[in-house]
Amino acid sequence: MALVTAIANPEAGSESAQPAAAGAPRRRRSWDWPGSRLGRLIVALNLLGLTILIGGALVLNELSRGLIHAKIDSLTTQGAFIANVIVGAATSGDPAPSLDPTLARDTLQLLFIPKSQRARVFDARGALVADSYVIADVVETRPLPPARKRGALTLPFLKKHDPSPQVIAEARADLAAEVSRALHGESVATLRRASNGERVVSVSIPIQHVQTVLGVLTLEAGGVDQIVAAQRRALLPFILIAMAVSLASSLLLSRLIAAPVLRLARAADRVTAQRARAISLPDIASREDEIGDLGRSLETMTSTLSKRMDAIERFAADVAHEIRNPLTSIRSAVETLELVSDPAAKARLTGILKHDVGRLDRLITDISNASRLDAELSRDQPRPLDLERLLADLVDFYGQSSKPGVTPVRFLAPEVLEPIMVLGREDPLSQVFRNLIDNARSFSPPAGAEWTPEVRVSLQRQGRSAVVAVEDDGPGLPPDNLETVFERFYTARPAGAAFGGHSGLGLSIARQIVEAHGGAIHAENRIGEGGRILGARFVVSLPERRP
Repeated sequence: MALVTAIANPEAGSESAQPAAAGAPRRRRSWDWPGSRLGRLIVALNLLGLTILIGGALVLNELSRGLIHAKIDSLTTQGAFIANVIVGAATSGDPAPSLDPTLARDTLQLLFIPKSQRARVFDARGALVADSYVIADVVETRPLPPARKRGALTLPFLKKHDPSPQVIAEARADLAAEVSRALHGESVATLRRASNGERVVSVSIPIQHVQTVLGVLTLEAGGVDQIVAAQRRALLPFILIAMAVSLASSLLLSRLIAAPVLRLARAADRVTAQRARAISLPDIASREDEIGDLGRSLETMTSTLSKRMDAIERFAADVAHEIRNPLTSIRSAVETLELVSDPAAKARLTGILKHDVGRLDRLITDISNASRLDAELSRDQPRPLDLERLLADLVDFYGQSSKPGVTPVRFLAPEVLEPIMVLGREDPLSQVFRNLIDNARSFSPPAGAEWTPEVRVSLQRQGRSAVVAVEDDGPGLPPDNLETVFERFYTARPAGAAFGGHSGLGLSIARQIVEAHGGAIHAENRIGEGGRILGARFVVSLPERRP
């Protein structure tokens, strides 16, 4: 509605953008992520649980690798020793290099092979010659898993399975491939599956007489699955801690974000249901994050809307009061006209009716223009304007349309080389200066024999503002009314002026338009010698747009 319009900054990203109003919430740019408190909090909480889980997995992975490498080194040293003993006890080179299977079995039987390890000797063709399990009558055993209660949870990666025929066949193929590589004179250390499905650390060392490979010693040790299972069990605390951190972070984010947003939504619902005029949540508005920005923005928005609704109500009351006066006069004149028979009295009443109808028409027109001003200001996009050219064209128009006896208008151009530019809307700003010039001409006294009053329009640059002054040679303004003249429907005409010739909305509309452009307007008196009032001056200050 008129006189309460708050126009947003038209070019928020330009250098000429006006500063935000005092008390307005600090806006965050969408690209300014590092300054986002909630953004940093959300990312930190989400990464915390993942960091714990990854860190624990890396630590345990390094631990298990170290254990496996240590076991490989131990088996390699032990296997090299056993291979050297077999070379010395079970091989011969006369008449040709050969491996004696019986001596190899006897030698392997004499050596101490731990139960957790298995040693096997293969001849040059890859055939099994000796097996520590067969020699020691060791039976492959595997403990059964503990009994589990019905419905108890078993983690898939901790559950053991019986080896399938495919697993057994793959284990034999892997062993054959390892032996084949060792028969070519290459020592092999690897991690593979045994025929029982468990993973073992295996070392295959060639049995050589001088340069001839006579066989292969394969030494393998189990316990790898136990290491992996222990690693997985050790990872469980990290998983549980990560889950607890994720749950705690989710609850924290729900408390910090979801709950305040829900409170804001309910407060907005109360405003929508007309049970409240504004949102007031001090605990949310005091927060220094995006939720606080949202709360302050909603409070500012609803407060502005509440003020606008109050202003609309006052405006409607003022309009009703102003329209009631001419309507009362018209009704009184019409009722009296039926009772009057004197032609002169009827003529006077008819004149009153015409005057009041004209007054009512002007009042309704001005009210309609003021009511449309909001939509016009929001619809028309501001553009850079040359203020000197605008004022010069406007004064030229008054000069061309002036009539004898009408106060002339003179433009005092600024003494600057570069143009004075402002960011605004041409039609509303032209209306401001037309209202000020018309008001000044209406207060100007009639021309005398030796002196002709005039209205002067001047433009100058003051700091980063463009200042326009419209002054007249009239009686001036009462000191107490320098601010009152901008109120709606306020009229204080000079003596002798026709009553009802003005609606009292011109200066009010001018202030509304100027403030919508980020400027200011005020009235003052021109003071001469001895404190004598020489006339009135209306000063408009607008932000200058510089390149």
